Amino acid sequence: MKKLKKHTQEVAAAKSGMDVKTARKYIKSGKLPSEMKEPRQYRTKNDPFVDDWDELSSMLSHAPGLEAKTLMDYLIEKDSCKYKWSQLRTMQRRVRDWRAENGETQATIFKQRSQPGKQSQSDYTCMNKLGITINNQKFKHLVFHFILRHSSWESIRLCFSESFESLVAGMEKAVWELGGVAIEHRTDNLSAATKAMGSKREFTERWKEFTAHYNMIPTTNNPGVSHENGAIEKSHDTFKKAVEQALLLRGSRDFSSQSEYAAFLEGIVKKRNKQRREAIANEIDYLNELPDNKWHAPTIIRTRVSSSSIIQLLGCPYTVPSRLIHYTLTAYVYHDDIQLFYNNKLLQSMPRVHDNSFAGINYRHLIDALVRKPSAFANYYYQPALFPRLCFRQAYDELRKKRPANADKYYLKVLHLAKLQTEQQVADALELLLEARQIPTPEAVKSLIDVYEQERKAVMIKQPNLADYDQLLSSNQEVANERLN
Repeated sequence: MKKLKKHTQEVAAAKSGMDVKTARKYIKSGKLPSEMKEPRQYRTKNDPFVDDWDELSSMLSHAPGLEAKTLMDYLIEKDSCKYKWSQLRTMQRRVRDWRAENGETQATIFKQRSQPGKQSQSDYTCMNKLGITINNQKFKHLVFHFILRHSSWESIRLCFSESFESLVAGMEKAVWELGGVAIEHRTDNLSAATKAMGSKREFTERWKEFTAHYNMIPTTNNPGVSHENGAIEKSHDTFKKAVEQALLLRGSRDFSSQSEYAAFLEGIVKKRNKQRREAIANEIDYLNELPDNKWHAPTIIRTRVSSSSIIQLLGCPYTVPSRLIHYTLTAYVYHDDIQLFYNNKLLQSMPRVHDNSFAGINYRHLIDALVRKPSAFANYYYQPALFPRLCFRQAYDELRKKRPANADKYYLKVLHLAKLQTEQQVADALELLLEARQIPTPEAVKSLIDVYEQERKAVMIKQPNLADYDQLLSSNQEVANERLN
């Protein structure tokens, strides 16, 4: 049509790459080529399911959840000569078309407009599929995940259960890092914050007290409708993908300690939050102010130290120095740590154990007594806790093979060296001895540590070459003479 303004029909058609008859057809109809094409009303191939479709349609009406593969399997069992798995794609199209006309009504998602400072969300996500290990031991754990819905600013905290303590600890870490609180906080129906009341769930008194302390309105999604917390659910996915990529770059999924792994995760979150600096800067003014102090309330337990120098707190054993045997102590149990007091004086702080393991048994509290009573070690109930690393267990097994009569005595002396020196030095010495297939006796370990200490303390001072000074003086004299000339 554009070329007709300057040329005849024949020339315009030729310049447009079509026959003149075709051009006249389009000019006469006044339609574009795409508008001339009519939808096909006939089949190009025979329908292979025409004989049994009424039965299949009836089955779908009674059970709309049936899948095409299930129906295909049913037909093949019914008539294997007529039906083959190569017809599955055709069956899938037929089922899709049936559902377009007769399918059930589906839930409609209505995209919401987020307001700055209006809502924060939190939830837990399991990290076990990432295959993290601590000192080559599987590390099963969760991450408490907090985000601001508008800016997507996030905070995380390692935890081991969806408990009220971990919820409070994660929330307080997040809001104090942020420097403010959103008007409303959304969780799912986790038991740490809600409880069953007949056919519905209501917030627990402790959770209401916590949110009131921070002047937040607690809300929750409808049970089973996870997309109502879509912001945090999507953030789980992107966060774990970021961790996976960082692990691939790192080249290892093993960490020397839990604190090293926690710092690794915090570094990833810090990088992700840098990308949201502009958004959070705009949202921060809409947040409510923090209260004057935290709500972080510990569980207070009075406990008596047994003759084994052990206390029991919330089902987990912990060791204390033997001087406290038969004393009654007051334990302040927080989410991540425990503080022991006697007469209002802090005696000891230690990490809290969450998995009912023997991780609270500290060999440094027991080793002096065990060295004096080595026969108690063989059948000691908490013996697994006295192998702080894999190489210590391997050393004990080697001693039992090569020095069975004195294995317990020798191993306890090696463990005592770990207390007197450093655990890392003893571990390095044990690994060298085991690699060289030598017996890891206390004397052998001590000799390697002594060699290391001598080398570390040795100061090597290289004797200067006086000829270098003569050369320096002569060159300076030559420069001075040149300046005088």
